[in-house]
Amino acid sequence: MSGIRVGVVGAGYVGLTTAVCFGERGVDVVSVDVDRAKVERLNAGRPTIAEPGLAEALRAGLATGALRFTADPGALADRDVVFVCVPTPSAADGSADLGAVESVAERLGEVLSPGAVVALKSTVPVGTTRRLSATLAPRGIHAVSNPEFLREGHAVDDFRQPDRMVAGSDDAGAAEAVCRVYGARSGPILRMSPESAELAKYASNAFLAVKSSYANSLAALCANVGADVSEVTRCMGADDRIGSAFLNPGPGWGGSCLPKDTAALVHTARMHGVTLAEVEACRATNAAQAGRVADALTRTTGLPLTSMRVTALGLTFKAHTSDTRDSPALSVCAHLGSEGAHVQGYDPELAAIDPDVLAAARVTAVDDPYRATKAADAVVILTEWPEFGDLDWAMVAEQSPDAVVLDTRNVLDPDVVDRAGLRYLGNGRMFGNRRRG
Repeated sequence: MSGIRVGVVGAGYVGLTTAVCFGERGVDVVSVDVDRAKVERLNAGRPTIAEPGLAEALRAGLATGALRFTADPGALADRDVVFVCVPTPSAADGSADLGAVESVAERLGEVLSPGAVVALKSTVPVGTTRRLSATLAPRGIHAVSNPEFLREGHAVDDFRQPDRMVAGSDDAGAAEAVCRVYGARSGPILRMSPESAELAKYASNAFLAVKSSYANSLAALCANVGADVSEVTRCMGADDRIGSAFLNPGPGWGGSCLPKDTAALVHTARMHGVTLAEVEACRATNAAQAGRVADALTRTTGLPLTSMRVTALGLTFKAHTSDTRDSPALSVCAHLGSEGAHVQGYDPELAAIDPDVLAAARVTAVDDPYRATKAADAVVILTEWPEFGDLDWAMVAEQSPDAVVLDTRNVLDPDVVDRAGLRYLGNGRMFGNRRRG
């Protein structure tokens, strides 16, 4: 590779994927995390997150000696480029909490040698990179905004085959050092000011949130006018000016990025006298989705939530991950539970989900989907796990013959559910000649 020595601070989704994928390429990588138990587990070749392809890449990097993990920031002293991948959660006012980023930057200023580059992958408000650059400059250290665009559940593939790489800096040499670490497989390289790079990340995520909320609003309209949202969005997605991504309706959007990033973007805009009405509206639409699910259940079953037994299939915020941060599935569960429903939940990644998180969402965990659906008044598909389409719905019907199946993700075959004798309710869909949305 380039011979550049790389450091990565933070071994969460972004940091671990970054370290592991550079390591499998033969880049000399030191990854630092404050969690010593996590460090030990990773050095033993056991990934701490569920992500397709990550375990194999982790073991490959460790086997060659290119990759190693430590809790000692001093191990970064000889690094040429250090990627900062620590959380920037929402503060009470919606702004991004930069405590972790600032703490790491201060420590790196003490540890790194002159000429080193700090690449900020953490999503930070406009002006953060320039401010940190000014702080680090007297020590001869440069800062570059290098936002990530990794999708959970596809993070390794996205890193290996990126659709773009952004380097935001006024220092051409520092930006070039970051680009050289990625090498020829970086995808299109977009160089810009740090302010543009920071805002581009927020703008991208907010646009996806707006698009997703629009799909949910369309689904609600389709249910009332007799249209099928899957047909409507198929037409929309065929237009290359729109595209099909993020047009699938669901119980809302969540995860570690969209909720906090839309909140931070709205906060930044207000601080500068700008109203982002579109983003504010999409957040309001998203917050209403749990109530929409509850209304659909009471209307269809004819039962009050206080006497309803609900099975939630899918608890993570999306399929192919164990992440429950700001999961819309858990938001729905918490809303149903707060209204008096008894909620049992199953997820293919249940073993990796913190029981305290489920308890906070008023979910009783059941480790088998058929036991979870026993004696249910309603079965709600909340995460788009493909496994749910393969369930034996006739078996579900035997033990819950009067259950309504509410498919918020539209991932089931309505005919299969109908033949099993269960009532199918899609999200803004038509089924046969009968309205089921």
